[in-house]
Amino acid sequence: MHSDAQDCLLVVDVQYDFMPGGALAVPHGDDVVSVINRLAPAFGHVVLTQDWHPAGHASFASNHPGARPFETRTLAYGEQVMWPDHCVQETHGAALHAGLRVPHARLTLRKGHHAGVDSYSAFLEADRITPTGLAGYLREHGVRRIYLAGLATDFCVAWSALDARAAGFDAVVIEDACRAIDLDGSLAAAWRDLEAAGVARMTCAQVLDQRLATRSSR
Repeated sequence: MHSDAQDCLLVVDVQYDFMPGGALAVPHGDDVVSVINRLAPAFGHVVLTQDWHPAGHASFASNHPGARPFETRTLAYGEQVMWPDHCVQETHGAALHAGLRVPHARLTLRKGHHAGVDSYSAFLEADRITPTGLAGYLREHGVRRIYLAGLATDFCVAWSALDARAAGFDAVVIEDACRAIDLDGSLAAAWRDLEAAGVARMTCAQVLDQRLATRSSR
């Protein structure tokens, strides 16, 4: 049985540009804030991620002549969705939502800061070879199981969960603590990939009940 010290809550990209009205709004994205605030006190170890793009980022449609947002282009490292400009460094849109109540978070990991490559995953850039350093950090702190919440289910959350499994961690996606973009069936595809990789799927209530039961049994 895992101890609390072996568990980490990974809160992915809860930033204003992913909120309703933001540059790359996730439908009902702001709903995750209150759910994460209920979850966070149950975890002694919390890590936040923050999308943090330079203005000339390769994933922005505006940086490719003739490109339209949400179409796919082939870049040096493979297929890339062309996104609206979002989470540009030092803008309000890149800021973490002020309503998050996670004062005990130990680390904020910024990703997507390399101008030439996107980064959905908290573990690897989209070239699939450049690490963020998160796996080493978690191993050094004795983490074995990662619970994931945040935005968006079918992109940054799913990619992070899949890479967590590939790195040898147990992974749990807390489904009601996430919201999806669902671009051309991407949500259903993400859940299929997550299940195939052995990523567990739980609700906030199930996670809190599980953690309460574990502590009560000691």
